[in-house]
Amino acid sequence: MSVGSSTAPQRDAYAKARAWMDAAIDLVKPGVGTDEIALVWPAATDFGFASEMNAFGLQFGHGLGLGLHERPIISRLNSLREPIELRAGMVFALETYCPATDGVSAARIEEEVVVTEQGPAILTHFPAQELMIANRY
Repeated sequence: MSVGSSTAPQRDAYAKARAWMDAAIDLVKPGVGTDEIALVWPAATDFGFASEMNAFGLQFGHGLGLGLHERPIISRLNSLREPIELRAGMVFALETYCPATDGVSAARIEEEVVVTEQGPAILTHFPAQELMIANRY
């Protein structure tokens, strides 16, 4: 959310982060591996980081429960080597990040998802399909 106005680089970053989010959500269903989801997100070097470790937690998925980051963990750092198969009933957050071209701004989106036999069910109620602007003028 932006209070006041947003810049073109901020809107562009949000659109990219949203596209990466939607691509990940589209894959959520039983039998899909966390590696398949991680592969629709850009490599760390594609958005300005030297390594996947440096960008860990930016293009990210994690289970929700008693702990902060539970299994399944979805990240290019670990999912490409040790994928976990999604099962119906799993609940997790998906998070995307995109730096803006202005060098100071960025977009961050998080959605909570449950895996159902029919595919993903979004638990998040906040509208995040587009960058929300307060007082758009």
